[in-house]
Amino acid sequence: MISIKYGNTNTFFIQGDYGGLLVDTDYAGTISAFYKALKHTGISVKDIEYVMATHYHPDHMGLISELMKLGVKLLLIDTQKDYIHDSDKIFERDKIPYTPIDKMQATIISCEESRDFLREMGIPGKIVATASHSEDSVSLVLDSGNCFVGDLEPFEYIAAYGENIKLKKDWETILSFQPERIYYSHRPEKRMD
Repeated sequence: MISIKYGNTNTFFIQGDYGGLLVDTDYAGTISAFYKALKHTGISVKDIEYVMATHYHPDHMGLISELMKLGVKLLLIDTQKDYIHDSDKIFERDKIPYTPIDKMQATIISCEESRDFLREMGIPGKIVATASHSEDSVSLVLDSGNCFVGDLEPFEYIAAYGENIKLKKDWETILSFQPERIYYSHRPEKRMD
């Protein structure tokens, strides 16, 4: 796993035995910074077979359509389909050049199908729904112990959220995989020692 930092959102590249997966991007308009960050890591766009967003807020999916134009395929979870264009109006309002994602070009799978799909890439793990942040949020849990949770509120903050059943359920799901490291989109890595 390689962390790629080039804006406000932590982006992660996972090299599988048969293909590479990029988890999240930053805001639209950051493609130049993305290329510079890739250069420093030794990764090229051609190494990225698929890109997935943990959710479709503008700071997580802003470069997906640009990457798709370069041949990167979008991995879309079926629960995310109805949310894929939620950020389009934000980019339009902010006058940021942006091409909406063509979901007809996406590879759409369910969370239940994700283990088999990832296995074909040589990335042992599973994608799980973690809808407490937003209805389209998902987390990627790898058998290696790495877990990518996007904007999910940290486990240690559960008590502060009182009776937030969704957040408790999301963390119960994630912790059932016994992760060793949690990677957030806007926070430092958390070791689960």
